[in-house]
Amino acid sequence: MKILSSIKFVDKLLFTKHLSTMIKAGIPITEGLTSLVDNSRSAAFKKVISNVLSSVETGHSFAKSLAKHPSVFDDFYISLIRVGEETGNLEENLKYLSSQLSKDYSLRKKVRGALVYPALILSLTAILGGGISIFVLPKLLEFFEVLEVELPLTTRILILFATVMKDHGIFIMAAVISLSTIFVLAIRLPMIKPIWHKFLIKIPIIGKFLIYGQLVRFSRNFGMLLKSGIPVTKSMDITADTLSNIKFKEDLRELVKHLEKGKNISKALSQAKYNEFPPIVVKMIAVGEKTGKLDETLIYLANFYEDEIDDMSKTLPTTIEPILLISIGIVVGFVALSIITPIYELTGAIGR
Repeated sequence: MKILSSIKFVDKLLFTKHLSTMIKAGIPITEGLTSLVDNSRSAAFKKVISNVLSSVETGHSFAKSLAKHPSVFDDFYISLIRVGEETGNLEENLKYLSSQLSKDYSLRKKVRGALVYPALILSLTAILGGGISIFVLPKLLEFFEVLEVELPLTTRILILFATVMKDHGIFIMAAVISLSTIFVLAIRLPMIKPIWHKFLIKIPIIGKFLIYGQLVRFSRNFGMLLKSGIPVTKSMDITADTLSNIKFKEDLRELVKHLEKGKNISKALSQAKYNEFPPIVVKMIAVGEKTGKLDETLIYLANFYEDEIDDMSKTLPTTIEPILLISIGIVVGFVALSIITPIYELTGAIGR
């Protein structure tokens, strides 16, 4: 359904938070859903809640009603609602879901915020460089052509670049934009997307950032599903669907197969040697399995890696900034040297 594509993550977050508060106050679920329909600002999400309300009013369970909208409510969300209804702890599970969605939303903002600065600098540099190459360098080319001095290597390289941009600049920029568009579309293809996701987590600094984000989601969701009484294999399978990186999803799918054969999680992780899972994760899971407190151990890991992401989000801009400044400085210095050197030599020749 196209209408579902316009539903934002924050819509689901606010829905869960408000419904949790109303049920805690003793308001019946149908009355709570009616209130949320009336107060929803999103037309698309209002339609979804209305459908859920109609389904509940006809006698279906809340979990089954939500399951009719898999594009909005994933298996993790529905599983916790189902367990909450079956155990009479719907209020508690909604409260937990509200808390976890808030943390997930905060995590997304941290990751995006940390990557915005370098992406903005690189984009502006590319735009500025393209503008100079097309509009400024061709003018300098005309100036250098009238100088009767031997031009240094840096200037000759700049002139060659300026000549190419003067003759074919528009076509080059169009080709760059076209190739970029094709690349973005290509990495979304089912055959290429897994390869791209594997490459992303191997990028220095940024890859570590992405890995930690997946570990937070894996640990928190898996831990809570276990805490709710859902079997390990099913919890692992549901958790795999909540992850965004395909490499991590594939790892968890393979782990499910190992678990079905009777292996424990830590042994399967250590034998298969999944490089995405740091040794500390394997060791902590082994401790959790031995003590019978795997759910608590996983939630501890989630909090640990969330703190790591918080620290990295604060230090990432300061880490990348010197690299960007040095790179930009080299380019600016090269262009300045290429322009100033022949002018200096011309001035010297006139003096002589």
